[in-house]
Amino acid sequence: MTPRFATGTRVRVKAARPETLMRLHLRTPHYVRGRQGTVLRALGSFPNPEDLAFNRPAPVKVLYHVLFDQQPVWNEGQAGDTLLVELFEHWLDPEEG
Repeated sequence: MTPRFATGTRVRVKAARPETLMRLHLRTPHYVRGRQGTVLRALGSFPNPEDLAFNRPAPVKVLYHVLFDQQPVWNEGQAGDTLLVELFEHWLDPEEG
């Protein structure tokens, strides 16, 4: 599967909270939802764990390392501190502007 986002692409994590509507297993941490980050690298394509957790057919999705500035996420740290999170492509949107 070809990655949609190249290294260096600014992205925003979707702010959705589908787990409040149905039974889901999400690997997207709440603390980065709605936040802006930068794609560090594509890690490959893997079956979607959100489906695997419930023994459903799991479409293959691209997984990324996404880098975030730490201060906006945790309200602490020094300038230049970062946070690295693995996120699946369907949780990412290109950042406008």
